[in-house]
Amino acid sequence: MKKSIIYMLLFGIVLVACHRNTITGRNQLSLLPDSEVQAMAFNEYKEFISTNPAVQPSGNNDAAMVQRVGGRIIASIKKYYAEKGYSKDIENFAWELNLVNNKEPNAWCMPGGKIVVYTGLLPLTQNEASLAVVMGHEVAHALARHGNERMSQGLLQQLGGVALSVAIANKPTETQNLFMTSYGIGSNVGVILPFSRKNELEADKLGLMFSALAGYDPREAIPFWQRMSKAGGGNKPPEFLSTHPADETRIAELQKIMDVTVTQYYKK
Repeated sequence: MKKSIIYMLLFGIVLVACHRNTITGRNQLSLLPDSEVQAMAFNEYKEFISTNPAVQPSGNNDAAMVQRVGGRIIASIKKYYAEKGYSKDIENFAWELNLVNNKEPNAWCMPGGKIVVYTGLLPLTQNEASLAVVMGHEVAHALARHGNERMSQGLLQQLGGVALSVAIANKPTETQNLFMTSYGIGSNVGVILPFSRKNELEADKLGLMFSALAGYDPREAIPFWQRMSKAGGGNKPPEFLSTHPADETRIAELQKIMDVTVTQYYKK
């Protein structure tokens, strides 16, 4: 009986907390106000930058390139949102772009627009168009509120759907880990990861569009992901145990939408 009541309460929470995302056009779980997610993101970003100093763009071509490419991506997003009447959705974004010294081939954008590119990514992007594809993808995660969606799912599964402020007060370490990794041990297969792969493919599609609108050739996405696949050396887990789609799946999905993306959005 207790389990039934708990399930009914959780189901009710999910129904109430679902809302339609304007940029993706789908309903998603959102237990948290964007303001709370962004506040936590800004704190985590500030702490990250304090221990990983940004490379200054003055006198550094790579850092200047990140600023230039990111600036064009952000401008294309603002224009697109204005044309669609979505500007209110990003009015609280505090955009910031930084390159940091780290050998890992990685980049991310926190909720609210804090973007970081690692120097280890640049040997794989090799050109500005590929970098634009990656940065567009990472920004798309923030625009699609994937961070809020993942945090909501994690709070529901791990912490019983409590408010973020309660979670931070009572379980600060667990909540921080949840924010940084999305989900912990015990939620690795079955329910959560299919959403995560879905988020990745969603970000691929939106990121491709935004990079094209910024004037970068979206076709560079294919050779980039092929280079990423080779760099991985085939040591990746099976797709059903990965938070990211298999490289072959990602490339195939990108190829499906490439012609339409080029035709509709890419202006040389």
